[in-house]
Amino acid sequence: MAGLWVFGYGSLIWNPGFPVADSSVARLMDWHRSFCMRSIHHRGSETDPGLVLALDHAPGAACDGVAFCVAPGAEDATLAALRERELVSAAYLEVTLPVTLRDGRTVSALCYVIDTDHGQYCGGLDLDDQARIIARAVGGRGTNRDYLFATVDHLAGLGIADADLGRLATKVKSLIT
Repeated sequence: MAGLWVFGYGSLIWNPGFPVADSSVARLMDWHRSFCMRSIHHRGSETDPGLVLALDHAPGAACDGVAFCVAPGAEDATLAALRERELVSAAYLEVTLPVTLRDGRTVSALCYVIDTDHGQYCGGLDLDDQARIIARAVGGRGTNRDYLFATVDHLAGLGIADADLGRLATKVKSLIT
């Protein structure tokens, strides 16, 4: 299938920021969605980092998200915008990986995965630590908790269950009420 495809697993699901010709719920194998990246720009600051989702390599795991086909003619502008947004601190690596669409087709999609050697990588934080950070952090794109809640809500709206994010959202809500 021709065209530029982009795999969204966090904020790209509810805010792709580029013109979309087609989209589908999709699955990426051997990766999982994880709050494993310290956010010093969008959902936190250098003095009080937040956490954002990243794709962390996990053989045998699967991440369900949305694959977006970029509108024809918008590929170059989309790549430039995504690189400005996602590669702001070089903690993500831009890779192309196969994703399986809900209808069974497989497409090669641009994915932003965590660089586990980068200083912002923080895989392995327990749920309580994640909740404390997310409940308080604020960055250039808003509160960390709003990022979590929007992601959980949009995944649910797509019929994508993510029990870990659901538990995390419950913990964060208990800390802010």
